[in-house]
This record gives sequence, structure tokens and C-alpha cells, in this order.
Amino acid sequence: MQHYQSKLLKWIAFATTIGMLLILIGGALVTKTESGLGCGRNWPDCNGSLIPKEITTEVLIEFSHRLVTGSVSILVLILVIWTWRKLGSIREVKFLGILAIFFLVAQALIGAAQVLWGQGDFILALHFGISLISFASVLLLAMIVFEVDKKFDADKVYISKKLKIHTFGVTLYSYIVVYTGALVRHTQASLVCSDWPFCNNENPFALPTGLHQWVQMGHRFAVLLIFVWVTYIAIHVIRHYKEQRVIYWGWIIAFFILLTQMMTGMLIIFTKLNLIVSLLHSFFISCLFGLFCYMILLVSRSNYNEKNSK
Repeated sequence: MQHYQSKLLKWIAFATTIGMLLILIGGALVTKTESGLGCGRNWPDCNGSLIPKEITTEVLIEFSHRLVTGSVSILVLILVIWTWRKLGSIREVKFLGILAIFFLVAQALIGAAQVLWGQGDFILALHFGISLISFASVLLLAMIVFEVDKKFDADKVYISKKLKIHTFGVTLYSYIVVYTGALVRHTQASLVCSDWPFCNNENPFALPTGLHQWVQMGHRFAVLLIFVWVTYIAIHVIRHYKEQRVIYWGWIIAFFILLTQMMTGMLIIFTKLNLIVSLLHSFFISCLFGLFCYMILLVSRSNYNEKNSK
């Protein structure tokens, strides 16, 4: 019986993680297809009815996103309650559960407020980032459920103070990068610069003109900084953490995810906002942020190991 419950919990953790990823991609799809008002200024109903009577592309996208969010919210609640009861002795479980529920509710309320009353671009840009925190919390809960720590000897990690600072720093900074990327979408500044990596490759050092170019180039500069930062961390880890494979491979994978993220960002410009490329862009940054958060969890493990070794 206990084996069956453990297996069912793993299935719920997996389904919830995939569901949270679908919420992120679905939200990006709503924004990129401008389907946010597909159900009119109505929430939680759609155009005055619980189930839309007239189906258009915008209605289908917006209503599907609401349906997925509602369904996954139930899964998140089940996962959080179950992990609290079964794995509550693990230090991070309750904290992650609170984060998952709080930010899931927060992103739903921001989405509802946008539908009912409208929001400014700078407020809307927070929506994706708030969802991202909820996704990362669910992802870490799922990794605890699947006992990833034991499989990769993560319960034996020792991380230097230098790498700890870089881990926290780059994770917090990545949130700024995510915000600037969301701001590019919501201010419709995606194609304001037709060249890459500069706004105008023929005059690379010209200052941006107008808000939209500043938003676009500000995001590109933010991405450049995080690329340099993650490259530095990856080189440091390759030199000093070969014996700790979860740290070693974690940062190498983070480097390649970031590289892929940058490539999709470039392709968004060259393909003129191709929808698949744009959604992949959102997918890779979600994976990268989730991995960064796991690295912070490893820092917590390291602190715990250091205290026990004294």
C-alpha cells in the first residue's frame, strides 16, 4: 500500500510540474497571439457564459489557458498537502509548498485583473516572472519526491562561499533578465530592432532612440551580462568541482540552456516573431530558472552538511 502511494505521489508530482510548464507556455501563447481579451472583459466566465458559445482562435487560446490553470491549481494543492504530510520532515518542503500556492494565486489574480480592468505594461511584465517562481517551487518539490538528491549524491555536496554568492547572485539577476524579456513582449518592442546583436549593425554604437529601443537593447545587454556571468561560473566549476557531479554537470547544463535561450532570442528577430521559436524561448528560460533554483537548494544542502560535520 505504501509503495502504491509513493508511486502515485510521483505521478502527481510529475503531472503537476508538466502542468505548471504548460501554464507558463500557455501564458506566453496568450501574450504572443494577443488573445488576452478572447473572453472579453469577463472572468472567470468567458463572454458571459461558463463555457464559451462562440469559438474563435482567441477564445480557444484564452479559455484553454484558464482551464489548464484551474486544473493544475488543484494538482498543486494536492501535491503540497501530500508532501507536507508525507515529507514534512524535509526542511524545504513546507516553504516550497507555500511559495507554489502563493505565487500561483498571485499570477491568477494579476491575469484576472488584466482581463477585468487592464494593467500597464510594466505591471503585466511581472506576470510571467510570478508564474516562474510557482513553477520552480513545484519543480523542486517534484525533485524531492523523486529523491533526486540521493541519486546524484546531492546530500553530500560542499560548496564554497564564493560559489554560493555567485549562485544566489545569478539567480536573482536572472529574474531581472526574465522581467526585461517580458517587458519586451508587453511593450511590443520585439521587432523594433531588426538587426542582431546590435539594434543597427551598420551603426553599432548608436544610442537607442525611443522607449521601445531602450527596452529591447536593455534586455539584450542584460542577457549579455548573464551569459558572461554563467560562463565564468561554469569555468570555475569545471576547474574545482569535478568530483561533485551534481554541481559540475548542473552548471554545464545551465550554460548550454542559456546558450540555446540566446539562440532562440536571435531567431525571434530573424524569423519575425515565429510562434514556435517564441514559445521555445519561454520554455528554455523556464528550464534555466528552475535549474538555478535547484542550485540554490544545493547551497542549502551544503550549509546543512557543513553544520553536521562540525
